[in-house]
Amino acid sequence: MIKSERVSYILQRLEELYPETPVPLDHSDPFTLLIAVLLSAQCTDVRVNQITPKLFGELGKTPQALAAQPVAKIEAIVKPCGLGPQKAKAIQKLSQILLDQHGGQVPCDLAALEELPGVGHKTAQVVMAQSFGVPSFPVDTHIHRLAQRWKLTDGKNVTQTERDLKRLFPEASWNKLHLQIIFYGREFCSARGCDGTVCEICTTLFPERKRALKTKKA
Repeated sequence: MIKSERVSYILQRLEELYPETPVPLDHSDPFTLLIAVLLSAQCTDVRVNQITPKLFGELGKTPQALAAQPVAKIEAIVKPCGLGPQKAKAIQKLSQILLDQHGGQVPCDLAALEELPGVGHKTAQVVMAQSFGVPSFPVDTHIHRLAQRWKLTDGKNVTQTERDLKRLFPEASWNKLHLQIIFYGREFCSARGCDGTVCEICTTLFPERKRALKTKKA
């Protein structure tokens, strides 16, 4: 298949497999999503979903509530997510910044989100996509890996992968598609479960591929 044919097949097959794309992180508004995505760095969504009810239930789920909490109290709860000191400090500080600079609201602005402590480009894009419906293509390790296996990018880095995927796929598909690729990567094309020669999409796109494909890390 040429690249345009691969793109069409991927869109069609992922839509068949995942017609619904619920956000994996439990949340109730842009702020709770922001905190959940921040906590998900180097942590599973399952673990984050176990921790956030305790965090929000005991300490509050608004910038006002979390800005008023001692960092140590936040850390005691979020510690199981890993990087506890950094994440706790970021949560307290970004909550205060939202109060001081954004009227206690999560801004619908990518640059403003990226300026918040603990919020990188991917986290900001997730919030823009899932809370505000702004077309975005957050690239995580699953997407970076699959984009290489499907020869949609050369995999130099996640920035290049994001740029290539945005160029290949219709903008209207981005917010749903990034979740569909994540779901597929977790279920069928994981780092250990497939090497580019095992799962359905890999074998359909590249039926002649015999050797395991080495993917570059993000």
